[in-house]
Amino acid sequence: MNTYEIKSIKERIAGNPYVGRGIVLGKSADGKNAVFCYFIMGRSENSRNRIFSEKGDEVIIYPYDESKVEDPSLIIYSPVKVVGKDIIVTNGDQTDTIEAHLKAGKCFRRALTTRCFEPDAPNFTPRISGILHLDGAFAYELSILKSADEKGSACNRYTFDYEPLNGVGHFIHTYVTDGNPLPTFTGEPERVSIPNDVKAFAEEVWNNLCEENKISLVCRYTDIKSGKFEQVTYNKHEVRK
Repeated sequence: MNTYEIKSIKERIAGNPYVGRGIVLGKSADGKNAVFCYFIMGRSENSRNRIFSEKGDEVIIYPYDESKVEDPSLIIYSPVKVVGKDIIVTNGDQTDTIEAHLKAGKCFRRALTTRCFEPDAPNFTPRISGILHLDGAFAYELSILKSADEKGSACNRYTFDYEPLNGVGHFIHTYVTDGNPLPTFTGEPERVSIPNDVKAFAEEVWNNLCEENKISLVCRYTDIKSGKFEQVTYNKHEVRK
């Protein structure tokens, strides 16, 4: 096995019916942009009843049809927030936990020691989180909080720190594929190639997610020097922006 192998995001997800929620962090091929992409998938009507909405530099998840909301606790949250020059990306309300810790002068890793996987037995969905540091030398971190066993008896916490490489990203997702219960992501985040164009990358991800199960996606390229960003958001329940 080549641990340095870099594949396209298409090669990582095409033909896979359910990778769940996914985060890609990295750097554009020309070295100019800090990159993140976050997407959600869903199998139940409650999970599929969602859209991403942009609010300044924040992204918020809203129900598409409020009359159909069954349980908002694990589906409605802000997946993207910015604190100073740090960009937080997560698959749950741990976004708020990380935000609060950063504002208190604490760190990403410390924040996540206070959280664990989601209480959705028997899946015990992992909490995946990422942060892009744009203050000084660009760097990024990814984290996954996973159940230690099939009973949800304890939480294992893994954090990965990266010195960025041009054109390289790291991809972490909640599940390996579909199943009952859903098999949890294992190993290190997967290396993927990142192009220079935000729309091209967003399209590659969106077009290769399972059509039946994909829900929403947001992809942002932030200029490392200026802090200005370009963003693409897709929602299955809306016309593409």
